[in-house]
Amino acid sequence: MSKGYENFNNSETSFRKSTLIQERIGLVSTHMYKQFLDYQHATMNTTEIFAEMIENLKAIADSLKQSFSSRGVTTENIYVEHDKDKTIVIINILWHTISLTTRCNYEPQALFRESAPPMFSGRIMAINGNYNELMEGIQSRSEMMQVLLDKEVASLFVPADKSQNSIFKIRHLANREFFLNSSDASREFVLKVIETICGGGLYHEEGSRKSFNI
Repeated sequence: MSKGYENFNNSETSFRKSTLIQERIGLVSTHMYKQFLDYQHATMNTTEIFAEMIENLKAIADSLKQSFSSRGVTTENIYVEHDKDKTIVIINILWHTISLTTRCNYEPQALFRESAPPMFSGRIMAINGNYNELMEGIQSRSEMMQVLLDKEVASLFVPADKSQNSIFKIRHLANREFFLNSSDASREFVLKVIETICGGGLYHEEGSRKSFNI
């Protein structure tokens, strides 16, 4: 009898352990599923806005060509190119090259915010330079992100909910958040990035002096 009683206790203990595991793993899976859904929706919204950015950049390039051509400046160094999957777009404006990419979105991530809850979002990064040239020899995601962060000009964080504003952050104003609604985000982001890069200039290199804004 005692042996049977011990087996009963063991079965009851195992059942309780199994139930506890299921409850706690259920909470984890529910949390991760919510993140997964947010990631899916944010990715779709980011892809849509990025496609609009490509079209806006083409329109900007055409406008620049007209403006410089009317001033007698050759426009062969003004062009836009993108990869077939539309995850990278590069605009060249005379001596400036600017790249935008969505290739930093390889897992669910949230934007840290000092005065509000974190916002799960997709990210579009604008970088100073030619993406393809900067990525030559890169072997890992961590190396890729380091290069992107080193060359970052600004980022647009696109939420999962289309009714919510995207958040625009400029690198040299790291603690400031600018809000853009979904209908304006693609246009305003590329215009601000171009104004930031092309509205300044370059000094002859002397120690740490490399660029200036005017």
